[in-house]
Amino acid sequence: MSIRLGVIGVGNIGKTHIGHSTEGRTPDIELTAAADRLPENRVWAKERCPSVFEEGSDLIASGCCDAVLIAVPHIQHPELSIAAFRAGLHVLCEKPAGVYAKQAREMNEEAAKHPHLAFGMMFNQRTNCLYRKMRELIHSGELGAIKRVNWIITDWYRPQHYYDSGGWRATWDGEGGGVLLNQCPHNLDLLQWICGMPSKVRAFCHEGKWHDIEVEDDVTVYMEWPNGATGVFVTSTADAPGTNRLEITLEGGKLVCEDGNLTLWRLHENEREYCKKAKDYFAPPPHTVETIETDGQNIQHVGVLNAFAAHILRGEPLIAHGSEGLNSLTISNGCHLSHWLEKTVELPPDEDLFIKMLDQKRGKR
Repeated sequence: MSIRLGVIGVGNIGKTHIGHSTEGRTPDIELTAAADRLPENRVWAKERCPSVFEEGSDLIASGCCDAVLIAVPHIQHPELSIAAFRAGLHVLCEKPAGVYAKQAREMNEEAAKHPHLAFGMMFNQRTNCLYRKMRELIHSGELGAIKRVNWIITDWYRPQHYYDSGGWRATWDGEGGGVLLNQCPHNLDLLQWICGMPSKVRAFCHEGKWHDIEVEDDVTVYMEWPNGATGVFVTSTADAPGTNRLEITLEGGKLVCEDGNLTLWRLHENEREYCKKAKDYFAPPPHTVETIETDGQNIQHVGVLNAFAAHILRGEPLIAHGSEGLNSLTISNGCHLSHWLEKTVELPPDEDLFIKMLDQKRGKR
C-alpha cells in the first residue's frame, strides 16, 4: 500500500519534491497529481504525473489523492491546507506556515478538528545530524541552562536576478516579507526547536538595502528568553561569502556549529558554581575541547516525505508536526512588528496589529 500524493505548486521546490517522488526515493508514495497556475509548469508536470490541474482547489476536490504537499506562495499555505483537511486529505506544508501567525493559528485549529489526518511541516533542516545533536545535548541538561545564543546565518546569497524571477517575490503583497519569511523559516524553527521560544525581540530590518526589492534583505535581531538568556540573530541575502555559525553558550560550556562541524568547549565545572567560589581575579573555569560525533545522517526533504508517509501508514513519528509551524512564524512576525514600531516586542506579538501594519505595507488600508 502506498500514499497517493498530489503536489500543489510546481515551482522550484515543487519540482524538487516531484523529482523525489518519481525517482524511487519515496517508496511509500505514489505521485498521482500536480497543480500549478503557470501553463509551462503544468506542461512539465504532465510528463511526470497522471493528473494535472490549474488550481489547487480542483486537485483537492478531484478524489485522486490521499494527501497533498503544498508548495505555493506563502500566503496560500493556510487556505489550501484548510481546504485539504475539510476534504479529508492529509497535509504536508512547505515552510513557512503562512505569512502571519493568526493565519497559521486558524490552520492549526482546523487540523485539530481532523485528528485522524496527518499534518506535517517541511522543516527538513531538523533532519541534519548537527542540529539534532545540538538539541540532544542541550535538552539532556548535561550542559546546564542556556546563557547566550548567537547565530550568524548569511549564506543565503541572492543576486537581483533571483528576485526578478517571479512577480510575487520580495513584495509585501506577494510574499509578505523578505529574508525572515523566505530563507530563514528553517533557522528560526531550529532556533526555537533547539533553544526554546524567545520571549522578547528587538529587530532592525533593512528593506531593500542591497537589492531593488520592497522587503528586508538585511536583519539583526536581539532576543531574550524567559530564563534570562540573550541572543543575536543576524541574516542577509547579500553577504559574499556568507557565514553560517551557530554558537550557544551554556553554564557547562559552549557549542559551536560551523563548516559542517560541531565543537564543544566543555567546562570542568558549572560556570555559575565556579563564579561563586573562585579566588582568582581573571581565570575562567578550565575546559576541554571536543569534536562531537554524530550519526552523519542528513536526509533532508526525502526524509520528511518518507516520515510523512510512514506516519500515515504505520503511525511512525513525523519530522515536524504542522502545528509547530506557528512558532517560527511567531518569531518572524514579532521581528517585523518590532522593526515597524521601533521597539522591543513581547512574543507572541499582537496578531491583529501585525496584520494591520502588514496590510499598510501591502498598500491595503
